[in-house]
Amino acid sequence: MPKKFMKRYLPTPDKIRGIRSLHFLGDILHEPNLWHINRHGVSRAFMVGIFWCFIPMPFQMVAAAFFALWLNANLPLSVALVWISNPLTMPAIFYFNYKLGAWLLGRPVLAFEFQLSWEWLSSRIMDIGIPLYFGSLVTATFAGCISYLLLQLLWRRKVRSDWARRNEHRFD
Repeated sequence: MPKKFMKRYLPTPDKIRGIRSLHFLGDILHEPNLWHINRHGVSRAFMVGIFWCFIPMPFQMVAAAFFALWLNANLPLSVALVWISNPLTMPAIFYFNYKLGAWLLGRPVLAFEFQLSWEWLSSRIMDIGIPLYFGSLVTATFAGCISYLLLQLLWRRKVRSDWARRNEHRFD
């Protein structure tokens, strides 16, 4: 079931190969494991996509795509999972990451109001940036590893139950 569901919504390799702006990648996109839906590729895709969705940086999808290529994970799924952190969820995710980082580093959580000015940003970057990125790395690593292990476990459980159901019907 998960395989059929994912295949329905993910783009086909031929469709991606037809995009002219991606031709600079050459034969990298022809690697079948980047498109194949199996336990290992999908688990790695979850690890990569969920890791990068917790890192506050521009172009998260590009980073997820490069790591998916490097780790031989399912490419479209890795890139799609980055959208867990979207403009609606980013403030809550990054505030949690900041509070976690401040707590782990033993720093007080600063009460602040965001101002879109260079003066505010340059004066607060060290006070807020270090706990934010440290908390983001901890959260991203933990969430990525947990998602990888959980998906491996759930996929195996599903395969075992399918096998048991088939054996049950076979002997009836």
